[in-house]
Amino acid sequence: MDEHPAPTGKDLICEAVGSIIEFWGFKRVMGRIWALLYLSPRPLSAPEICEGVQISTGSASMTLAELQVWGVVRRAVVPGSRVAHFEAETNVWKMISKVFRERERDRLHDFARALREGGRKLREEAKDAPGADVELARAQALRVERLARLAEQGATMLEAFLEAPDLDLGPLIEAMRGTAKGS
Repeated sequence: MDEHPAPTGKDLICEAVGSIIEFWGFKRVMGRIWALLYLSPRPLSAPEICEGVQISTGSASMTLAELQVWGVVRRAVVPGSRVAHFEAETNVWKMISKVFRERERDRLHDFARALREGGRKLREEAKDAPGADVELARAQALRVERLARLAEQGATMLEAFLEAPDLDLGPLIEAMRGTAKGS
């Protein structure tokens, strides 16, 4: 008799989502729980979630709290039950845009600020540098300035992207492939 049954399709999906979520810098279990809830036709209780992804009650409790903060899981009312139930946010764009707004956008702005500060210091240091070091320091400051502008442009593009939830990327993708009309 096999001690470990073959994984089900649901198991494989939960693990795949957990893996990509972990790649994006979140805990694997967050993706596994979200996927379990996403696939469920009804809200699940914490014990059902524990059983579904094979985790402890403590892990489920902490992870569900984090998922609620990110807005990807919410409490659900189940008539006649006094036990907390949870359901997944099914609007994937809403979830992704929240992460981009709260994490990536701020990180890009912080990166640009740090580069600008570093570039300013390089320019100050260039004033006191001997001979050829002045040119090197100026060249470094110019390169850093370009990186800072790129980071700011990235943040601006991300903000524009987030403000256009119905954005049709088809023409952009076609243009990048060289298949746009008239090319």
